[in-house]
Amino acid sequence: METLELEQLNALLEAESHSIANLANASSFLYNTMDHLNWLGFYLLEGDTLILGPFQGKVACTRIPVGKGVCGKAVALKKTLRVDDVHQFADHIACDSASKSEIVVPLIQNGEVIGVLDVDSPMLSRFTIEDQQYLEEAARIIEKHI
Repeated sequence: METLELEQLNALLEAESHSIANLANASSFLYNTMDHLNWLGFYLLEGDTLILGPFQGKVACTRIPVGKGVCGKAVALKKTLRVDDVHQFADHIACDSASKSEIVVPLIQNGEVIGVLDVDSPMLSRFTIEDQQYLEEAARIIEKHI
């Protein structure tokens, strides 16, 4: 995952002003730049609930309360959560039983969480600190275009 990929993501999103179109393309772009994933997508915050947005992968949970599961906890804590083994994460929500590790990056605008970028893998300990940095940089780009 290179700076060039992030530049490509930015160029892709700059060309469009519609947030759902940009989230859809961002999910496809990121899903296809990383290996060993089974799900990558967005949940958007409405009140105290995350609602499923554009994604790549199998069908997913449609609503996640803030504070529940990895996604809801990332919103409540307002920080990225990288989980090596989701089965060891208290309160994990299993939308796909094949998922073994997960990383969730909050999307923030004007200091407030507006949603999350959620990435799952069927491999234990799939996500490195470098993956986290890449996804956090991607999230900063996405935030500007939704």
